[in-house]
Amino acid sequence: MIRSKKTDGNISGKAFGDVLRRLRQDHGLSQEGLGFESGYHRTYISLLERGKKSPSLQTIFTLSKALKIEPAELIKQVGIQVHVLLQTTNNGSD
Repeated sequence: MIRSKKTDGNISGKAFGDVLRRLRQDHGLSQEGLGFESGYHRTYISLLERGKKSPSLQTIFTLSKALKIEPAELIKQVGIQVHVLLQTTNNGSD
C-alpha cells in the first residue's frame, strides 16, 4: 500500500492524541485538569487528542512534565501506537 505524507501525518497525529488521552485518563485528569497542569487551554488539549493539531517539541516536553513521564517515553509510546494504527489500517484494507 502506498501512503501519502498527508495520510502519514494523520496517523501520527491520531497516535499522539490516543497516547495523550490514555496518559491523561491514567492520571485521572480531565482535559481542563491537564490544561491547568501544563499551562495549555483545554481546547488545545482537545485538538491534540483528536489529531487536529501537531505538538511542537516544547509542547511535548511540557505535556510530558505535566504527566510525569519522560519525553522519550511519550514518543516511544506514540511510535508503538503508530504501528498499531498502521496494522489496523492495513488489515482493514485487505
